[in-house]
Amino acid sequence: MTEIASLRISRPRIMVLGVQPAAVPFRIVEIDAEVVGEARDVTDVLEIAAAYGITVHDLDDPDVVRWVGGDRYTWNPR
Repeated sequence: MTEIASLRISRPRIMVLGVQPAAVPFRIVEIDAEVVGEARDVTDVLEIAAAYGITVHDLDDPDVVRWVGGDRYTWNPR
């Protein structure tokens, strides 16, 4: 098998979607492609993950968490 044939596109268990404008902006959190909550900061993301039995050691690891529409420091609409 060639190296290119062995590539796979992984989907991390945790997806943090783009910032939603509101009085207090938030980001929607999905776990295993299911919407499970709203996060207003990184702590909320970690708490939601823990509630689903997921321990996050590195928030910047794209195999663990995918940040859509910004990174873990993006919590306000642009």
